[in-house]
Amino acid sequence: MPGQRDHGLRIGELEPGPRNSIADVGVVLVGHVTVRRDEPAVARTGVTAIVPAAPETLLREPVPAGAAVLNGAGELTGFLQISEWGAVETPIYLTSTMAVGRVFDGAVTAALAADPAVGVDDVVIPVVGECDDSWLSDARVLHVEPDDAGRALAAASADVEEGAVGAGTGMICFGWKGGIGTASRVVLELGCSLGALVLANFGTPSQLRIDGVSMASLAGAVERRAAGSCIVVLAVDAPLAPKQLERVARRAGLGLARTGSVAHHGSGEIFIAFATAGRVPRGEPRRAGIPDGALDPIFAAAVEATEEAVVNALWSAVDTTGRDGRVVRALPHDEALELLRRARR
Repeated sequence: MPGQRDHGLRIGELEPGPRNSIADVGVVLVGHVTVRRDEPAVARTGVTAIVPAAPETLLREPVPAGAAVLNGAGELTGFLQISEWGAVETPIYLTSTMAVGRVFDGAVTAALAADPAVGVDDVVIPVVGECDDSWLSDARVLHVEPDDAGRALAAASADVEEGAVGAGTGMICFGWKGGIGTASRVVLELGCSLGALVLANFGTPSQLRIDGVSMASLAGAVERRAAGSCIVVLAVDAPLAPKQLERVARRAGLGLARTGSVAHHGSGEIFIAFATAGRVPRGEPRRAGIPDGALDPIFAAAVEATEEAVVNALWSAVDTTGRDGRVVRALPHDEALELLRRARR
């Protein structure tokens, strides 16, 4: 089943949190709506919602945030506001490329329902990121409905399901079935935790590395054009300022590089980091609670958690048949573990 992983790998040097997921940070929750049907058109798509705090509090007390881009062939709505104001005022939604508008509309409706001040005291710009699942899902049919945003929000839980679920239902990573993956790291030096959630839809089979070991010899991956995308959401429960969070977000690119990503021309690697600590009323200045010179352990956690989140997306995914009978296999566990054993991992 999607979301069931037990690879026994320990990637990097830092310890994971108790759930080894983004839900180890503050009160972060994640919910999915999976859209999977064969008639009247093939749908392998969905919506994922990452909830950084109670939605009814986000307008008056946004979470500090920063964002970064490695390659920009993609979309994250609200990116300009995050860059300018350093704040996120809605949950973060993930979906397929041509469903961004519908999910945006649904996110507005969800924000109106959560807080009567939305649209009265001020407006919100929802944060919606996307990857292209059209190799498996018929993109000429608009499968995702606006209400799916609210349904994903209502389903949010600390038990984060991974693999071919929600926005990850139709995603492909390194020629294997990709999707949603998550991981976390404890930063002992600073007494905080960092979590990563990825929507993994990038890379070619020859590029995949797990813990530094090439997986290119594995048979059964799909060869397709070198394009895709990866949205990475990082959460940390340290009181970081927006500029610091932008720097943390940028480190997600190093985590992707460790898995084999080169950020192809047609790929969108877009990252957002937010802090569950250090919230202040809307419009008030956000000050760092940690000096810039002390950020290195958080940077390391961001790299390790992103790397493992990609591996967890691959490990949790299942064989998936999509449009035109196309089949994408799940990463073969036994064969991958054998390659790791040979390399003494």
